[in-house]
Amino acid sequence: MPDNAKSSFLVDAYSDPVLVRIEGRACFQNSACLHDFVEEMLRQGKARFVMDFQRCTSMDSTFLGVLAGAAMALRKRNPPGSLVLARVGLRNLELIRNLGLHRLLTVDGGDVPVTFTTPPMPLPCLDRGELENARLVLEAHENLVSADEGNRSKFQDVLAFLKNRVEHP
Repeated sequence: MPDNAKSSFLVDAYSDPVLVRIEGRACFQNSACLHDFVEEMLRQGKARFVMDFQRCTSMDSTFLGVLAGAAMALRKRNPPGSLVLARVGLRNLELIRNLGLHRLLTVDGGDVPVTFTTPPMPLPCLDRGELENARLVLEAHENLVSADEGNRSKFQDVLAFLKNRVEHP
């Protein structure tokens, strides 16, 4: 079984804040379903999110860019919303800080409740196709640059490759 097949996001869309638990890897293969879920919750007026990282084994820059995009969208709301990362762990915290995302969202010290009020539902992750996936990955990396200009040099090759891929399908 591929590693990402064991990975999932479990959600409680009816709680306030909306709770998302990461199970396994959070990466470009499964970030689209989280992106779509957060966008739908925002359309429904949800403005507070908690993400539980206790079972998150690893994450990549695409996933972090999706988080950055969600945090920026929540900041634009009136009143501003919130995205809290709970039970992050040292390795994931290091990745978050290296990209400057700790200044954009809240990294909790352990005080946020992460108990589901209803049985958690796994997010379905449907394949968007190669071009749509490239657009999502490009948007995620552009979010990282928007969050911290220092990320531009880290991802300049990825951005150039993806822009070319999206503009010349």
